[in-house]
Amino acid sequence: MGLAALSLSLSACSVGRVGAPSTTARGARATASTVQTITVGGLSRTFHVYRPAAVTGATRVPLVVMLHGGFGSGTQAEASYGWDAEADRAGFVVVYPDGVNHAWDVGGGCCGTPGTTGVDDVAFVSKVVAALVRSEPIDPARVYATGISNGGMLAYRLACDTRLFAAIGPDSATLLGSCAHPAPVSVIHIHGTADHNIPYEGGQGNGYAKIDGPPVPSVVAGWRSVDGCAPPATSTAGPVTRSLATCPGGRAVELVTIAGAGHQWPGAVAKPVLERLLGLDPPSTALDATDTIWQFFSAHRLG
Repeated sequence: MGLAALSLSLSACSVGRVGAPSTTARGARATASTVQTITVGGLSRTFHVYRPAAVTGATRVPLVVMLHGGFGSGTQAEASYGWDAEADRAGFVVVYPDGVNHAWDVGGGCCGTPGTTGVDDVAFVSKVVAALVRSEPIDPARVYATGISNGGMLAYRLACDTRLFAAIGPDSATLLGSCAHPAPVSVIHIHGTADHNIPYEGGQGNGYAKIDGPPVPSVVAGWRSVDGCAPPATSTAGPVTRSLATCPGGRAVELVTIAGAGHQWPGAVAKPVLERLLGLDPPSTALDATDTIWQFFSAHRLG
């Protein structure tokens, strides 16, 4: 398919076993970047690891799990959302897992092949995190998950079904399926009010998957309840409204709303052809989602 060809054209890595990095060139700068494989549930799964040159192993550093959206890939997410550059600035490792057939099982029958066949993506991501904690200088108390659309929904699913993450940062996403035992985790959720694929006010979206989720403010309020937070304080600057609640244990829950923004990753570089392939709107310039999410993550840790 066209997206698969695009993903291959963006790839600059070679597949290897877990813990066997190869050095590749990105622009004029040499970096340690690998594509690695792991077997989960009888499936051979791939994930992309970016370790900045400044991460020498002398101290343990955070890990950010960046989850691509529907029709995307780890290669596409690495090229699109600026997390490698953020990792260079702040000194952390990023991993970009690949969904089966470019989708994730997030509950409620969504999405794509994983949603209909019951691929265990929670087990996959959990095993990737465990492998990287063993092979890289990762601080287990500072592991975070973020993602766009279907990937953001998997970030919520991970918070529902694991205790691995200090914070999650879904963008243009929602929570589907049951969440009987949610983790007390910090959450930052970014959403545009004009998102037609995952509507801010809830209900069925217009995208390929026809996501039918609850109102985004209700999802975020649910996590404030889980975390036992104080009432949120709200501030607005231009099109951006932030609603931040502080919670026991140093946790926080924040909803960042962008008036008029669609289904997109704010601050990303516009790529019209890729956006059409992925069903995304042009990225908002009102906010840098990558830096915003990282600043939130960096303030939180487990325990």
